[in-house]
Amino acid sequence: MNSKFKKPKAFGEILDHTFSLSKNRFKEFFMILIVFMGPVYLLQAIIQMATGTSFFRDTGTGGQWYEQILSNLDSSSGSFDSSSLGADIGLIVVGLVSFLLFPVAEAAILFAIQHIKKEEEYTVSSVIKEAFQRFWPILGSSILFGIILLGIILIPILIVAFSGATLAAAVHPVLGILVGILLFIGFAVGVGLLITRWSFYFGSVVLDKVTPGFARSWRLSKKRTWVLFGLYIVFYLIVSIISFAVQLTFGALLGDSVLLGLISNLASLFTTMIFSVGYGVMYFDLKTRNDAEDLKELIEDYQSI
Repeated sequence: MNSKFKKPKAFGEILDHTFSLSKNRFKEFFMILIVFMGPVYLLQAIIQMATGTSFFRDTGTGGQWYEQILSNLDSSSGSFDSSSLGADIGLIVVGLVSFLLFPVAEAAILFAIQHIKKEEEYTVSSVIKEAFQRFWPILGSSILFGIILLGIILIPILIVAFSGATLAAAVHPVLGILVGILLFIGFAVGVGLLITRWSFYFGSVVLDKVTPGFARSWRLSKKRTWVLFGLYIVFYLIVSIISFAVQLTFGALLGDSVLLGLISNLASLFTTMIFSVGYGVMYFDLKTRNDAEDLKELIEDYQSI
């Protein structure tokens, strides 16, 4: 077994292992995502060009070069109108296909990390094949998780809105706003912790063939919830910073162009790879802590001698 997987890791060690794996196995991990999402992003670009979107740059309004750049930046800030029909269609296509393919790509990365952990040889095609063998359990569990997610997010929002509006009408508007903010923060943390406890269903479904995997996820994440929650926040901040930097840098120069979409999608693949590898490292760390897998590996190695 790979030595980096043998013992439980602290917060910083998980981050360090994530980045070292992402660096050392970048080619394999990124290729997995390209195989799944490359054709989809190409289709999106074709749809955008077919509906009139410029490939290199949609020139902004304004006489001077800096005025055009500011106009391009404003046009790429996320507003939608009838002129962005191609981008809208492309986003819909990517969204629908991503819902089906991204989980399988992430499963393939999990299988690759498992092979690395066991110091086994693997290829991109072999882990993709393993991932597709778990397609239906992954799809069913992901849909169920999405329904649970919708419920635990929607209910607190309704409670916060009703409580704030009631206090604002009955007592004072400022009090209603303050109570609403406090309730929102409290519910946000609570929902985040619940999602963290259940989020490792995916690794259970993929690697341990436990469907839907929520009970196992709850057991694995016991006593590690706050650490895992903090790791999720760190990964989210990393993803957000990279995405914002790409949009700010290239969006100012390229506007709402097809090339900007391709660059943004490549950046999305990169951040998805980091998050997927981080999730895998976190999951195997939980298994080491709770399932005593390091001890099992030592016993198996001893018996094989």
